[in-house]
Amino acid sequence: MATISKLRLAGDPAPAHPPAPAAQVRNARKVFDGKAVLDGFELDIGQGEFIALLGKSGSGKTTLLRMLAGLDEVDSGSVLVAERRTVVFQEPRLVQSKRVLDNVLLGLDKRSQREAALAALDEVGLASHADAWPATLSGGEAQRVALARALLRAPQLLMLDEPFAALDALTRIKMQALVAQLCRRHQPAVLLVTHDVDEAIQLADRIALDHPRQRGAQAFDLLRARLLRTLGVTETP
Repeated sequence: MATISKLRLAGDPAPAHPPAPAAQVRNARKVFDGKAVLDGFELDIGQGEFIALLGKSGSGKTTLLRMLAGLDEVDSGSVLVAERRTVVFQEPRLVQSKRVLDNVLLGLDKRSQREAALAALDEVGLASHADAWPATLSGGEAQRVALARALLRAPQLLMLDEPFAALDALTRIKMQALVAQLCRRHQPAVLLVTHDVDEAIQLADRIALDHPRQRGAQAFDLLRARLLRTLGVTETP
């Protein structure tokens, strides 16, 4: 079963009447080829929460995300998800025959949404690339287009499936900062699937560290070591 890392910021009072969760998973079970990749899994994602899902390969992280996205069905148990939900995958999944702006508008009314799409591109720093072809973009730029496309749909639940895994280290740090900034601004519930413990600590809510979190700080390193141990990883020879 995957491990979930969450945090409530210190000093934040619990709401008197908490809103309905953006996602609720109860006793979920999913079996592939006779093997249960999820078994009795439970998770609540509150509105505006940023949840990081950590786990070894094959532990069911992407399976859970696909169920929340409506791409897979649960074998037993229940999965309730907010109506407006979007996914940013590891690959940007841009249509190469469409310009950047048309990729952001994919499936939407181009006339009524054009200004909003341009504003979304501006938020991710690509306002000047609206007429560019996807083939001319760097990996980080392509992922920013995918992020703009997702946020244009004003999701109640934004799912990120290892969206930075294919990026170089410097671009990944920049994208992490951008995602954190945009999620604070738009306040969707977020589920991030990642293998990167540092990334989970840096971005996720309901962890025992307040924002901002500094790599190399003692509290950061202690939590990182604890999460790695939970995943069965030791860094000492």
